[in-house]
Amino acid sequence: MAAEGARISEDVVLGGRLVLRQPRKGHRVGHDAILLAGACSARPGDRLVDLGAGVGAAGLAVARRVDGLAVTLVEIDADLVALARENAAGNKLAARVRAICLDVAARPAAFAAAGMAPGSADHVLMNPPFNAAAHPSPDRGRRLAHAATHGTLVQWTGAAARLLRPAGTLTLIWRADGLDGVLAALAKGFGAIAILPIHPKTDAPAIRVLVRAVKASRAPLSLLPGLILADAAGKPSAAAEAVLREGALLPLAEIV
Repeated sequence: MAAEGARISEDVVLGGRLVLRQPRKGHRVGHDAILLAGACSARPGDRLVDLGAGVGAAGLAVARRVDGLAVTLVEIDADLVALARENAAGNKLAARVRAICLDVAARPAAFAAAGMAPGSADHVLMNPPFNAAAHPSPDRGRRLAHAATHGTLVQWTGAAARLLRPAGTLTLIWRADGLDGVLAALAKGFGAIAILPIHPKTDAPAIRVLVRAVKASRAPLSLLPGLILADAAGKPSAAAEAVLREGALLPLAEIV
């Protein structure tokens, strides 16, 4: 147990609504996963797939908020899948949340064999690797979570398009300076794209964008007012605290 304690930490998020076991080293749960959950418009009875789920933070956060939501967490790292299953059980969500060890790049037949047939999901969440692979982290976990290769975004959005039913929604988070790549990847197969910039402080450029898109829609793009995480002194904003600690919804999740 002492060795596991040195390797695994147990942390609370959403103001204590979720307790997550995660590696002490490598990729760790941050604001991105909780913001992603807050942007998802899932309703009771829906089916959600979280691609690149890690230890399950985003998918579990949505499941905690939405009773009756069925969630599948998809993650390539077997160690993180094991932790995601523990997190589902530890938060009493295992009846509705399952974790699958699978590469997002796997063939459709592999997804179908795991219970994710084409057109079977109402919502897809994803926080894809989005850093350039030119200087990858020596830590395998961080490398898998953060390092992107050419075509990563196209591959992931393609998987989402295949999994979603018509009019199903894709919600993703990405670097703000890579928004052009997101829009290019969504150009085929998605519409009704809504963008919410995330700013670290007042008057600072956005560092992230949350993007919601609807499969097979022809509705135009919309740009929402940005979310500011902290004021000039570094004090968390009330809007950010409401999402990150209280589980409030972001405007993206309220679009009809």
